[in-house]
Amino acid sequence: MNTLTRRRATLLALLVTLLWSTSWVLIKLGLRQSLPPLTFAGLRYMLAFLCLLPLVLFNRTERLQLTRLSGADWAWLVALGLVYYALTQGTQYLSLSYLPAALVSLLLNLTPIVVALGGLLLLGERPARLQWLGLLVTLAGVGLYFYTVALPESGWIGLGVALVCLLANAASAVMGRRVNRSGRLSPLVVTFVSMGAGAVVLLLGGALAQGFGRITGTHVLIIAWLALVNTALAFTLWNVSLRALTAVESSILNGLMLPQIAILAWVFLHESLTPREISGLALVCLGVILVQIKRRAG
Repeated sequence: MNTLTRRRATLLALLVTLLWSTSWVLIKLGLRQSLPPLTFAGLRYMLAFLCLLPLVLFNRTERLQLTRLSGADWAWLVALGLVYYALTQGTQYLSLSYLPAALVSLLLNLTPIVVALGGLLLLGERPARLQWLGLLVTLAGVGLYFYTVALPESGWIGLGVALVCLLANAASAVMGRRVNRSGRLSPLVVTFVSMGAGAVVLLLGGALAQGFGRITGTHVLIIAWLALVNTALAFTLWNVSLRALTAVESSILNGLMLPQIAILAWVFLHESLTPREISGLALVCLGVILVQIKRRAG
C-alpha cells in the first residue's frame, strides 16, 4: 500500500468521523425543535434503510446472499438490529433530549472499556498491562469530567437512559463481532437486514409512544441529511477507508470523535466546555485508544 493511498484513506476516515460528529449537533437541533426522540431516530434509520434497498436488490451477489440466509442468520441479524438500532440508537436519542451532547458522547466512548471488563468477568479474558493502564486513565478522565457536575432531576433520568445505551452498545459490539467474524456475510447484507429490523421497531415504537409531532421543513432536512449523508454515505466511505487502514489506525481515528463532538457542541449548541472538562475528555479519549490499540493489535 503506497503512502499516497494511505494518506487519502486517512483523510477520508477523518472526513467520516467529522460527519458522524456533526450528527450529534443535528440530533440536538432536531430535539430542540420538539421532534420526538424515538420517532426522530426511527425516521432517520428507516430512510437510510430505504437508501440501501436498491443497492441490495439490484446487485445480483447481494440479492442471492439475502435469499440464501439461514434461519440462524436471520435470527442473529434481527437480534443485532434490535439491540443496536432499536435499543442503542433509541436510548441515545432519548438521552440527548436530557443531557449535553459531549456528556452522552463521553459515556458512549466507554463502550470498549465495558467490552473489556465484560470479557474479564464473563469469559476470563485478562486485559494486558496496556489495557489496564487504559482503563485507569479512562476512569480518571470520567472522574475529572464529572467532578462538581450538578445535574437537574431530569438530567439524572437522562444519565440512567445513557447508561442503558452504553450497555446496549457494548452488547451490540460483541454481537456484531460474532456476526461478522466468519466473513461469510457481506457488510451490506448485515447492515441492510439489521438496520431494517431495528428501524421498523424503532419507528413503530416511537409512533405509538410519542407520535410524530409537527414535522417541519427543517425537520425533513435534518432527517434527510442524517440518513443520506451521515449514515448511508458515511458508512460506505468508512468501509472504503478500511481497505487501506489497519485496525489500530481506524481505532485511533474513530477515537477522535469525542473531542470533535465536544468542540462542535460548544460552537453550535453553546454547551459548556471548561478546562477541567477538556482535560477529562482528553483522558477518556487517550484511555479508550490505549484499550483499543491493545485489543485490536493483539
